[in-house]
Amino acid sequence: MNKFSSVIWTGLRILFALFMVVAGVQHFLKPEFFLPFVPGFLGFKIEIIYLSGIIEIALGIFLLIKKYSRMAALGIFVLMILFLPIHIWDVFSDTPAIGTQKAALIRLPIQFLFMAIAWKLKAISEINYK
Repeated sequence: MNKFSSVIWTGLRILFALFMVVAGVQHFLKPEFFLPFVPGFLGFKIEIIYLSGIIEIALGIFLLIKKYSRMAALGIFVLMILFLPIHIWDVFSDTPAIGTQKAALIRLPIQFLFMAIAWKLKAISEINYK
């Protein structure tokens, strides 16, 4: 990887980590926003929201630590896969959890973009931070 590409991906890793931490903190500041995203068949909805917030914060922090960035990127990728059915369901729902049909249609490709970024960060970490 050339120096320019390395700088771009390092910046993207930092931004992605900050995004994860901020998103995780939001689970504690506005847990009611996340309630519609938790499937109805699951119990302990607030606890699930807090737990996913803790996981997002931890993964974001670990993404900033070179030694753990590969593991964190893989964890983010897996988390995005786990959340993917919710976003797919939202596209076809009459009452999307994200608010509107348009927002659901915009959010779904963003989920795939986040998954691709996480996978690429994992691959880069394998090469650069062994």
